Amino acid sequence: MTAPAVDWRLIREESRPGPLQMALDEVAAETAAAGGPATLRTYRWEPSCLTLGRHQNPETVDWDFCDREGIDVTRRQTGGGGIYHDGRGDIAYSIAVPAETVPGELLDCYHLLCEPVLDAFDRLGIDADYVDEAVPELYHPACYLRELHPAHDVVAAGPDRDRSRKIAGNAQYRKREAVIQHGSLSFSVDAERHLGVFADPPVTSAAFSDRVAGMDELVDVERAEAVATVEAALAEWAAATPEATVEPDGSWTDAELERAAELVDEKYRDEEWIRTRPGDRS
Repeated sequence: MTAPAVDWRLIREESRPGPLQMALDEVAAETAAAGGPATLRTYRWEPSCLTLGRHQNPETVDWDFCDREGIDVTRRQTGGGGIYHDGRGDIAYSIAVPAETVPGELLDCYHLLCEPVLDAFDRLGIDADYVDEAVPELYHPACYLRELHPAHDVVAAGPDRDRSRKIAGNAQYRKREAVIQHGSLSFSVDAERHLGVFADPPVTSAAFSDRVAGMDELVDVERAEAVATVEAALAEWAAATPEATVEPDGSWTDAELERAAELVDEKYRDEEWIRTRPGDRS
């Protein structure tokens, strides 16, 4: 499959709070749907942040731990379990594109938009691909500890060549005639903090480390180099389509930043919105 033939902008890594990062993903989708540029971007969570899946029960969160450790908590538009995004250990990306330019079948669209992610791992010398066979669930509230499925879970091989450790979490949703896919690529894993954001998870740090891999334990790479590699893979994937254009140093407009601030206030930092599952809201 080839990347959509659209006008793209690449917004290079920016450090912002999690609620604002989620709002900017939504704004990027609105821009793409309205005829503006499609967006490729990388971003960093500052401070570290726990994102809850769209329908996740807030009672699964250790709110005291998050408050004590200065960890933001927000809710994603995508489903699945919670993900702890470490300020250093997580490399995030997102792709926002008009829905009419990508496959309508969810899995086909997902696989298309994951192509630059898998390419980035390959460039870094990491043997990563979709898991070969299903791996049983360890703890449902945590995204990285759910069942690994061959259709969509990206795992990496270590020195023993056993490709069964999750290294990326990716998900997508549709909004206003646009598709937004975002994901977290594990650069460095702090198992205790990943587990600490949850309320009494029945999983040890050792078991978490057996399930989840970080780039820094698989290859000798600095974080800045890994980010630059992801950005290059995204840009070159988009530019490979002859009819496409890519602005390599894109940025947000003032109107987009204002809209994102509104969304932060309306939901992404609104306590009621975060702490109440959608189906429970009046």
